[in-house]
Amino acid sequence: MALEFDTSFDPAYGRAVAVAPDVLRVTARNPGPFTFHGTNSYLVGRDTLAVIDPGPEDDAHLETLLAAIAGRPVSHIFVSHTHRDHSPLAARLKELTGAPTLAEGPHRPARPLRIGEVNPLDASADLAFVPDIVLADNALTQGDGWAIRTVLTPGHTANHAVFALEGAGTLFSADHVMAWSTSIVAPPDGAMADYMSSLDKLLAREDRMLLPGHGGPVTAPGRFMRGLKTHRKMRERAILERILAGDRTITEMVAAIYRDTDPRLHGAAGLSVLAHLEDLVARGLVTTEGDPAIDGLFSPGA
Repeated sequence: MALEFDTSFDPAYGRAVAVAPDVLRVTARNPGPFTFHGTNSYLVGRDTLAVIDPGPEDDAHLETLLAAIAGRPVSHIFVSHTHRDHSPLAARLKELTGAPTLAEGPHRPARPLRIGEVNPLDASADLAFVPDIVLADNALTQGDGWAIRTVLTPGHTANHAVFALEGAGTLFSADHVMAWSTSIVAPPDGAMADYMSSLDKLLAREDRMLLPGHGGPVTAPGRFMRGLKTHRKMRERAILERILAGDRTITEMVAAIYRDTDPRLHGAAGLSVLAHLEDLVARGLVTTEGDPAIDGLFSPGA
């Protein structure tokens, strides 16, 4: 199934945009190759609000959020995961509103670091964030006229969660599913096997609209996520084909597979290839000396 991305998006910096009944979107002005036009924060409710993903530490974004809140009480601050473009502003918003923060947990890698391994992703992690309320899978949080169900979706990060607005067919998909691009899955923070399992979990839900952490809505979630799944399987097949063709390093594979991709993303592409290779080695389809590593040598499985 072909995967078609939608890059038509107006961030409407400095103001809130209604995207569903009693749901406002505020986009931070932090554009980049990984954030698209910026991070989306969402306000849910009419009289007493929930905020989903307050966003980066940014004064202008905080001012826009407060203007959209317009003096109404905030009862909950949900955080999908602990990357610096999603969670840092939660602390200041909590101080100003008194609302507790809710998330799966603090930042952690998807697997233990190996001996001598340095996590290249530490700079993007909000290591200071600790939620006031830890959310379990399927937890239902009741608010004023709304209810939000937590769906744990590890893969992009170990603590990634998405939030379903009960009775609305709407799911806030954060960085797990986005209309404009695939999600980065980069070890040791992310894991491809976890990501694919979480994708199947969301496919089983049959939501009608996804509101992601970057870019515009996914309006045909089932078809789009099946396309994402096919895309990942094709990427896995491309990696296996490169190894069978004689490539042994991730650098060689990235040069061939991502030759049409923005060079600024090649570092992330290498980590994505490593995520696939970790899964392929675990399944016996690829071999390597010791644990899979970014500078390792890879060969076809037995």
